[in-house]
Amino acid sequence: MRVDDKEFFTKTAVKVSRVSIIGNAVLSVLKLLAGLLAHSGAMVSDAVHSASDVFSSIIVIIGVKLASVDSDEDHPYGHERIESVAAIVLAIVLCITGLFIGHNAIEDLRKGETLGLQIPGVLALVAAVISIASKEAMYWYTRFYAHKIDSDALMADAWHHRSDALSSIGSLIGIAGARMGYEWFDPAASLLITVFIVKAAYDIFKDAIKKMVDHACSYEVEQELVNFAKKQPDVLGVEQIRTREFGNKIYVDLEILADGNMTLIEGNRLRDRVHDAMEQEFPKIKHITILVKPAVE
Repeated sequence: MRVDDKEFFTKTAVKVSRVSIIGNAVLSVLKLLAGLLAHSGAMVSDAVHSASDVFSSIIVIIGVKLASVDSDEDHPYGHERIESVAAIVLAIVLCITGLFIGHNAIEDLRKGETLGLQIPGVLALVAAVISIASKEAMYWYTRFYAHKIDSDALMADAWHHRSDALSSIGSLIGIAGARMGYEWFDPAASLLITVFIVKAAYDIFKDAIKKMVDHACSYEVEQELVNFAKKQPDVLGVEQIRTREFGNKIYVDLEILADGNMTLIEGNRLRDRVHDAMEQEFPKIKHITILVKPAVE
């Protein structure tokens, strides 16, 4: 990653995360007040979820700043995997938040059998609608920039927003049902929210782990690399390709075939041309090793 790319990556991620922090802080206070004043356990759970998003955005800022640090003697391959570590931390936080909400929902359902449950006020409904609109907007905003800079941590944060939007939809349904006389709808909605949150956490965790253990690129990506290499002048074919994901970057080992009568100098020049062309065409390539082999007649 070039210096200007790193600066753009870091500045973009920090800017988006700051927007998320402000938005979630305001929403969490709004939903907490609405949940307490309107006697809605689902809305209080929703507020906790939004508060956890503030923490997750702080983790994103720390993760992307550390990931953009240049290579050094102790880390010759760079620090990109730190971003995947940040995504794993976010997944764990998200999962714990979901389980906490689920535990409270089960307790409310259990207590409600003997003590009765309070019917939520209309303020909780209004807060749920505002939350759904706000969190869905934040999801698309964060997702757009996550794709733009190819950031795992930022994409994990986007799913934090989406899970919060789903959480608020569950709250809305639960609160509306409780107001219609089905008091158990409110804690039941909180329990349903848990499923959405834990599923999102699992998906984020699985993707981050995949990038931590040198998982190969998809078949489609490898074929795109092979086809591009074959189109280069004097390349007669590709014998083998191996790839591995490293954070949001990829490493490539490529064996190309060339005329066996080429001199060593000509072979080295061909290798350098293909190397430079591929790094220029595929910005995700952090490093590519190319071996030139004689084509068998």
